[in-house]
Amino acid sequence: MRDAGALLLARARATGARSLAVVGTAKNAGKTVAIAAVAAALHAERTPFGLCSVGRDGESIDALEAIAKPRLFLRAGTVFATAAALLPRHPAVEILEVRAERGALGPIAIVRVRAPGFFEIAGPSSASAVRRIVQHLLELTGFAVIDGAVDRIAALRNSEDAIVVAVGATAATQAHALDDVCALVARLRLPRFDAARPALHVAGALTAGMAAELVRAGERRQVVVADPTQVAFGGRAFLALAVHLTLRCERELRPIACTVAPRSPQRAFEPRSFLRAVAAATGLPTYDVYAGEEAA
Repeated sequence: MRDAGALLLARARATGARSLAVVGTAKNAGKTVAIAAVAAALHAERTPFGLCSVGRDGESIDALEAIAKPRLFLRAGTVFATAAALLPRHPAVEILEVRAERGALGPIAIVRVRAPGFFEIAGPSSASAVRRIVQHLLELTGFAVIDGAVDRIAALRNSEDAIVVAVGATAATQAHALDDVCALVARLRLPRFDAARPALHVAGALTAGMAAELVRAGERRQVVVADPTQVAFGGRAFLALAVHLTLRCERELRPIACTVAPRSPQRAFEPRSFLRAVAAATGLPTYDVYAGEEAA
């Protein structure tokens, strides 16, 4: 069994990244387990790092679906951002700062773990606030780990960030899960537009309806969005429409790997088959963080 967290960290560092964000194709895609594995690898090598989320993670029961969730175990010395309302009452953390940024649960605090244990993290509500929090964590520690969401990872900077895509057994079939991860990886990989070629710049989000209308109109110019997260549709709709359009972006993002969670509360896929299929379909190295397996 290999240490998938260490392998993901090594891939991020090979690209010169100063932060690593994990985004999922859906809820229950295994993001928290991947985050915990990377955090454990950083702790094992005694590398300071900061941790934040754009949602809420680490709770024992999902607040919306009332199902059990993986806990987030953090070791002494870890710096993380979370809603002040979620901080434990016992002296397990040292509060470094209460920030002006707020999330759904109130003000965001920056804290350092004093005693190892399970913690909940919840981040700010906007991409700009996420960007400020990440920048502050980088100033404090030198490396940041982000439990992300596709609509807010535009907060990341170009060359200093790496993205890992998590896919789980959340779709009705393995084929649908593969479509979902292929579409997300393809969106995140949109290349930068060519300034020497004709282009149609889209202000704001490009929806599926807008893309379909461009296809019907026979659009041949580059269709340019600000960044890949501004393509506001995925899955089979993206795969069907993107083949007819030259989709480009002004600011590129950088997916470097995938992770798989072959079991969910609803169903299970055969682990090694799913692992190999995701790697083959996306062209990215793929890791089963649960089993410590890797597919190139």
